[in-house]
Amino acid sequence: MAIDLKKLSNAKVKAAITALQKGDEKTWFPLFAAEVAFYDDGNQMKFNNFFKKALGHERFTSIDKVENNGLEVYGHFHSDQWGDFKTFFKFQLNKEGKIERLDIGQASY
Repeated sequence: MAIDLKKLSNAKVKAAITALQKGDEKTWFPLFAAEVAFYDDGNQMKFNNFFKKALGHERFTSIDKVENNGLEVYGHFHSDQWGDFKTFFKFQLNKEGKIERLDIGQASY
């Protein structure tokens, strides 16, 4: 299912969400800093382990709103394992333009 990515105003976030939607590991992982901090519903997780399992099995089904200069994305989400729910992805970039922190979780809005 294709979604409208035009709402994504930050180029790095747009690249990450596009890679997520396609399950594209070769594009996804290089967007992130080597020591990326990753949190799922506030719990620190191992980024590489999580996304090696998630890519190709999890994706946005709609993007409902984008905030914080394009770094926070909210929308409906599908996980083959967990079903359908509202979620957020909050990105932080370092000085080199790599994503150094990603917070994801269930959203209520």
